[in-house]
Amino acid sequence: MVNITRSSDLALVGANGGGWVADVGTAAPATALTQPLSPWQPLGAISDNGLVYGFDEASQEFTPWGLTSPFRRAITKSIRTFKMDLWETARVAVQSVMYRIPASGLTPVAGTTAFAETASPTPDRRAWWFLVMDGTSARGFYVPQGEVTDRSDVTFKQSEMSGYQITITAYPDASGNTVYHSDSVPATPTYTGS
Repeated sequence: MVNITRSSDLALVGANGGGWVADVGTAAPATALTQPLSPWQPLGAISDNGLVYGFDEASQEFTPWGLTSPFRRAITKSIRTFKMDLWETARVAVQSVMYRIPASGLTPVAGTTAFAETASPTPDRRAWWFLVMDGTSARGFYVPQGEVTDRSDVTFKQSEMSGYQITITAYPDASGNTVYHSDSVPATPTYTGS
């Protein structure tokens, strides 16, 4: 009989997590279990939809004359995105990323915050840190250069939590990398054939 190898502690349920934002050039936390400190700013409560790590890829197939299946494929597009619903819409860091305004421009004066949305936004790249937790396992995603590239409508009604649903697109840094992974997960056991 064939034994099927499985290990539930190597599976991850996105039970908890968070997001932080900082200026481009801010270093990632040392490990997935390191608390992000200033200048990192927390994004606060995220909806129970959690974090969606997206892949948008395209390729070109090359099929030689006389064959019916390709003998080579080239990746022509490979984009990484992160999508979430931010519920703490009054948090300065959240307003800053949603409206593409520096946090310094959202400092309350006499208890009131006032700002204007521009019709001609400029690029607003920032560094991002996302963490997914499941018990003692953690997966960290560091985006050295990312930008909010999609924002959904905001609904205000009694039976629904208002939130900012945003999508962040990761851009290549000076090394050509878009996302750095830092995980704290159990080691995969050595396979012995049983």
